[in-house]
Amino acid sequence: MSALFARHALLPDGWQKDVLLEWDDAGDLLAVAAGVTRPAGVEAAGYVLPGMVNLHSHSFQRALGGQTEKAGDSPDSFWTWRDLMYRFARNITPEHIEAIAAQLFTECLRHGYTAVCEFHYVQRDPGGAMYARPAETAERVVAASRHSGIGITMLPVLYSYSSFGEVPLKPEQSRFKTNPDDVLKIVEALAPLRDGQTEVGFAPHSLRAASVAQINEVLLALPAARPVHIHIAEQQQEVAQSLDWCGRRPVQWLLDQVAVDQRWCLVHATHLLRDEVDSLAASGAVAGLCPTTEANLGDGMFPLPEFLAAGGRFGIGSDSHISQGAVEELRWLEYGQRLQQRRRNVAHSDGQRHVGDFLWQGALQGGAQASGRRLGALAAGRRADLIVLDDEHPNLCGAALQDVLGSFIFCGNDNLVRDVLAGGRWVVRGQRHVAQDAITARYKRTLAELRRF
Repeated sequence: MSALFARHALLPDGWQKDVLLEWDDAGDLLAVAAGVTRPAGVEAAGYVLPGMVNLHSHSFQRALGGQTEKAGDSPDSFWTWRDLMYRFARNITPEHIEAIAAQLFTECLRHGYTAVCEFHYVQRDPGGAMYARPAETAERVVAASRHSGIGITMLPVLYSYSSFGEVPLKPEQSRFKTNPDDVLKIVEALAPLRDGQTEVGFAPHSLRAASVAQINEVLLALPAARPVHIHIAEQQQEVAQSLDWCGRRPVQWLLDQVAVDQRWCLVHATHLLRDEVDSLAASGAVAGLCPTTEANLGDGMFPLPEFLAAGGRFGIGSDSHISQGAVEELRWLEYGQRLQQRRRNVAHSDGQRHVGDFLWQGALQGGAQASGRRLGALAAGRRADLIVLDDEHPNLCGAALQDVLGSFIFCGNDNLVRDVLAGGRWVVRGQRHVAQDAITARYKRTLAELRRF
């Protein structure tokens, strides 16, 4: 058994003092006790939080960051960015995928994420053929998660069509092609990897790329508790295409045709009418919000106040990874709403008026639900995932306990995450990942290879 003594720890019922956390070799918290005396020989920390869940990741896109920020001859949009991403994905190998993912995961860990949900759709080789091992590229991402220490929910993607109405894929999408049988084979191949740090679910890419019949076919064969994620209503053009095709908006159509429940995560869900907001909240599904990517791609703004008022659940993800920090996602989730609403302190509830606390706890709960893993709280039976803040940093010097999360999220640009424990394993110490040098060296070699194309 291992232990940490926290002078202040964020527990499910709020901040508590003098907390002893104990975990076993399997990475599960065995006991969390507040108001106790520090045992002799046990390491102490000032401020301890549950690690955040990154509920939406395309890890290979980390290597594309910064290369799409040049204006074209016509107005740029998500769709022009997507064309650039397709060209980048054309030359990536399984070895590249693993190296990029490992680098990304060390960065996520250093900035407060202890778990990730990987929405994985590069399944085929550059010629469009399946690898000899159908789960080859997914296994590479899981290997990267184990090297880095981050927990992972692997979500093999169903990607059969290029648009609504079962329009055939374009040549540049051939590496992503899967049908229900392909996805189920990948899920089956990944089954031996499931453990306390690894879960396997399923992700229909979108209603553009997967039919309702296909989605239901996979759901019937998938174990009932597995998480299911989908991109939806990210772009206004997508909504218009859905209306032209079936007369219904994407979220309306999905909720009408599929039994969406608490194991679902609807990623982005940016463009919603009020009845869709209420229906999504009532379903129990999580809204997967990725503010830095949504801003980078010009997607739009999720209707957060209405969703919260309806009792909706949310989590955060870094998606294309132009940022790898939980703080930046939460900060811009709130700041986007302030700009749109032209008022301050939007994300709160009657029971929690401190915006930082509300955002961190809300995203923890939604992220844990979306991951399908035992995360989201410092409590017995959950995974031993936690972060230790730098209590010597000026931003936290003399801070009242109720202002710690507000300072962490909304004050300055320094990374205040000092140490990180993931699955009972210390993976970040003094803001450095324990395998950072070797992982970064491999990543740099990968970038050099990819930039030759």
